[in-house]
Amino acid sequence: MVDVKFWSGRRVFLTGHTGFKGAWMALLLRSLGAEVYGFALPPEHKAGLFTVGGVENDVHHAVGDVRDLAHLSASVQAARPDIVIHMAAQSLVRLSYADPVRTFATNVMGTANLLEAVRQCQGVRAVLIVTSDKCYENLDWAMAYRETDKLGGHDPYSSSKACAEIVTAAYRASFFSKPGQAAVASVRAGNVFGGGDWATDRLIPDAMRAFGAEKTLAIRNPHAVRPWQHVFDVVLAYLELAELLVRDGQTFAEPWNIGPSIDHEVPVSTIVDSVTRLWGGKAAWSQDGGQHPHESKFLRLDCSKAYARFGWRSRIKLEDGLNLTVAWYRSAAERGIDMRAFSQRQFAPFV
Repeated sequence: MVDVKFWSGRRVFLTGHTGFKGAWMALLLRSLGAEVYGFALPPEHKAGLFTVGGVENDVHHAVGDVRDLAHLSASVQAARPDIVIHMAAQSLVRLSYADPVRTFATNVMGTANLLEAVRQCQGVRAVLIVTSDKCYENLDWAMAYRETDKLGGHDPYSSSKACAEIVTAAYRASFFSKPGQAAVASVRAGNVFGGGDWATDRLIPDAMRAFGAEKTLAIRNPHAVRPWQHVFDVVLAYLELAELLVRDGQTFAEPWNIGPSIDHEVPVSTIVDSVTRLWGGKAAWSQDGGQHPHESKFLRLDCSKAYARFGWRSRIKLEDGLNLTVAWYRSAAERGIDMRAFSQRQFAPFV
């Protein structure tokens, strides 16, 4: 469980706060009383949580690119944070095929720049680097990947996240391994869903766009198995780990898998069937038989280390998470609803 008192007045530097997960993180941190300094590109989607939830009005909002080391370093210095959470990324697999150089520059050099900025800033106690479950060399087997398994990546996105893990490990060993230095951990999660996400080529946003327009949702790979998890479970796990990094220093300065329980590891078709039923009306889906980039059939995470070392457990059942998600999009489509207050009411029972 998150310690509410721990976060009250805590100075947090958060990259990527205009994105889907980053906006939820910013909103949650503010509800806990933290002082949030956000650094990110402008929001891509006007209907996303950052905009409709009024997140900009509640944080120290800086528009910037993590590829710009000078600007990033100056922003970290100005914030004087206790904790740094790095969530800025190019996060789409298909876009990484279209623009691999941007993907590597953002996800690899952006991570290096963030860690370099922290290295030059006194007083930072903990750094959390968010990567992805796709950082592993995926052999398309049913076995779950552990933190000690080989890193890799078939596509530029997955490869960039593996590289980000290697960069993080190198900085940790070279510059952040002694007592009194910032404790640096990385977290690997994926297939995160929840309200406020409008990214293209992502299952839930694609479904919400199609159903809202009364169109049939086209699914590329309905049989692919993924570890699905609601965004609240993920951001709360990140905060628990950040607390441990501050309190216990180097003890938790390692890579961590943050994934759901095994009953959340289901095919895409199971998720689509559920959201179709929850949306109701004319919602429907079909398989897209066209040509698409490579996608792995299986991806599972072994989270036994997090279970054993700090007792983390996924708290939101899959169907409950999907209910929360569809309810958010339905409310956002209606006029006159305060989506900031609605979003806060959604996560309040879990904090």
